[in-house]
Amino acid sequence: MNVKDIAEKLKLNFYAGEELAEKMAKGCYIGDLLSLAMSKVQMNYVWITIQTNVNIVAVASLADAACIIVADGCVPDEKTVERAKEQGIIILGSELSAYELAVKLSEMGI
Repeated sequence: MNVKDIAEKLKLNFYAGEELAEKMAKGCYIGDLLSLAMSKVQMNYVWITIQTNVNIVAVASLADAACIIVADGCVPDEKTVERAKEQGIIILGSELSAYELAVKLSEMGI
């Protein structure tokens, strides 16, 4: 399933990378500790976090993640959004909790 379909079905907000939304997603990781996420987020994974600082872009870029979903109504700062746009990283946002998002992604086969 591609990120565009995920965003539509989960009613996610795009903060960066909407033009890249055809990227496919094949798995999911939930975590806020960046050092752990660096070892767990895999290529084409959706990464769910509440972190909003610019370092999330670096982690997603290293892993070649499908996208980042910022959960619990957290909003990435302007510097993070700008860096994501520069590096071609999709950042989405949701009011749902990380758990709720993961359950819905699982139900969608991610």
